[in-house]
Amino acid sequence: MNLPRRNTRQIMVGSVAIGGGAPVSIQTMTNTAIGDTAVTLAQIERSARLGARLVRLAVDDEAQALAFGRLVQESPVPLIADIQFELAAALAAIRNGAAAVRINPGIIADDSKLAELAGAAVEHGVPIRVGANSGSLRPARLAAKRVAGLSHDEAVAEELCDNALRQCEALERLGVRAIKVALKSSSVPATVAACRRFAARTDYPLHLGVTEAGTPAAGVVKSAVGIGALLLDGIGDTIRVSLTAPPEEEVIAARRILESCRLMEASPEIVSCPTCGRTEIDLVGLAGRVERLIAEVKSSGRTIALRKIAVMGCPVNGPGEARDADLGIAGSRSGRVVIFRSGEVVGAYDAEAGWECFRQELLKNTR
Repeated sequence: MNLPRRNTRQIMVGSVAIGGGAPVSIQTMTNTAIGDTAVTLAQIERSARLGARLVRLAVDDEAQALAFGRLVQESPVPLIADIQFELAAALAAIRNGAAAVRINPGIIADDSKLAELAGAAVEHGVPIRVGANSGSLRPARLAAKRVAGLSHDEAVAEELCDNALRQCEALERLGVRAIKVALKSSSVPATVAACRRFAARTDYPLHLGVTEAGTPAAGVVKSAVGIGALLLDGIGDTIRVSLTAPPEEEVIAARRILESCRLMEASPEIVSCPTCGRTEIDLVGLAGRVERLIAEVKSSGRTIALRKIAVMGCPVNGPGEARDADLGIAGSRSGRVVIFRSGEVVGAYDAEAGWECFRQELLKNTR
């Protein structure tokens, strides 16, 4: 099943094509001190190995823009400068090689500075991402929409859309055509409604995310619902899963969302059964161990040449129902495990011996 994609203009963020039919790209943001370039670069590299194609960094002043420039020279992926109040930092970031800059229209008050930023962006061929966030919307505008009869989420959605449109129109008047837009709220319904409204009215590529989504337990669910709903509508060109967690976890969660929407090949897909009374092994622990092994292999830069891996609780769901898996591990009686390939049993082992057999079978299929 091929999902229809919304037609958008295409922009280039460094070497990465965004919109215009290009694949949806995963983005994350570093959480290290930008001045500690060694630590920050290591985090960027880990995120890139896990699947991030773009990485954003907070740049708050010209000194940080210099550190940003040093990172640009060594980064394996294009770097985006995230700007809040200080537009001078954006100009410095552009001079130091930013692949794009992100600005928040809700906190920009100086039109002359915006014109200066637009001029620099056009001169250097740097796209601008307009990041409208519910936390920076003007209360008076929201109140006016509430008076008109809208619910809080509806008012937020409309104001996010209107806010971003005003900023895009201002940038277009200043000659900027390479624009990407993000409309984010911590409310999933408001975020989805805002993006749908905006997508219906423009051809700008969209960056998707639910802001301040929370810890992994809650944030992954909120992000999957919000981002997934829009992706299945054909909306969205880049995504970030915003978690109170290391950026590597954001990238893994984003990849899983794209895989679930069939917008990225799983390489490999991991399937595991729910537990039941037949389960005589620690299936939850085993499934987590398999996930960690695969993440470790991928973060080392290797690829896994397996389509599907199965982690099953008993022989009924193991070599039986999961016979289409390229490689699998299943529980059996008395805590032993069965290793199988394409429905054929390799052998039955005690837990640790079985795990080592599974690990070696997986490593045989890496490159």
